[in-house]
Amino acid sequence: MIRDKILETIKKYNLITPEDIILVAVSGGPDSMCLLDNMIKLQQILKIKEIIVVHLNHMIREEAKEETEYVKDFCNKNKIRCFVKFEDIINEAKEQKVGTEEAGRRARYNFFEQIAKKVGATKIAIAHNKNDNVETVLMHMLRGSGISGLSGIKPYREGKYIRPLIKCSRDEIEEYCRKENLNPKYDKSNNDNTYTRNRIRNELIPYLKKEFNPNIIETIDRLSDLILSEENFMQELTIENYNKILLEKNDNEIILNLKQFNLFNNIIKSRIILYTIKELFGTSKGIEKIHIDDIIKLCGNNIGNKYTMPNKNLKVLVKNKKIYFSKYLK
Repeated sequence: MIRDKILETIKKYNLITPEDIILVAVSGGPDSMCLLDNMIKLQQILKIKEIIVVHLNHMIREEAKEETEYVKDFCNKNKIRCFVKFEDIINEAKEQKVGTEEAGRRARYNFFEQIAKKVGATKIAIAHNKNDNVETVLMHMLRGSGISGLSGIKPYREGKYIRPLIKCSRDEIEEYCRKENLNPKYDKSNNDNTYTRNRIRNELIPYLKKEFNPNIIETIDRLSDLILSEENFMQELTIENYNKILLEKNDNEIILNLKQFNLFNNIIKSRIILYTIKELFGTSKGIEKIHIDDIIKLCGNNIGNKYTMPNKNLKVLVKNKKIYFSKYLK
């Protein structure tokens, strides 16, 4: 039963604690409606203080108006607070010079953060499922991702974003919606194979199922689980070693011990570099292998007053037996 899987996932990863205020991201599709309905039915069992819905209309499809009304009506019937926002994603994409998928993702998460702060939400529940995870792993694999990318979609992120459906398959979710008469809305753009994810979902996975492995979803999901466990271990090891060589940290700079850094093997060095940059900027996005290799080489040369700039915002300087990771302030 799908609810047992959800409870097992929540318990295994400690996704929800008593008195949590949970913001549920709801599009009106099967995944998010299954998530919302189960959160409502589990509210007393899990001692959830309040469930609140957040819905962003991307203003791309005409039928999205019906989806918005459907979500609002469902919330009214269940006496749930619902925050709705309309945002012109096509225009946002043009202004930001990114694709509509990326612009939509940014708009959604900005909206989630805004409402979470407003209502004091302690968790934000997203309806990613097992199939989404497998599609993500395959997408990362095709793009030449490192090991971390093959861990897929994590059940939790930043201690705040949770994914209770991550071990439920799309078939199970749709069957639940039918049994519970939820009548979710279906986004026809999911059939548009212009998008890489849709091609993986609609073409690659069915082909792999037919020609190689009918249980490909389960197989890749198990692989993702294994890699995630190893990634968690490596992250703990990275943080432990980072703390050992940390000399100083403030909003604009992190200083590490050069000699101790050079004693690590390159795998730990690489991870410490990425972790340090993320600590400084909140993200390590845009830092590629070539940048990491340059920093390792710089530190290995052990020559003072030499620096490298992986991008316009970051300066890495080796000086006085120390490594300075600094925000480049013009």
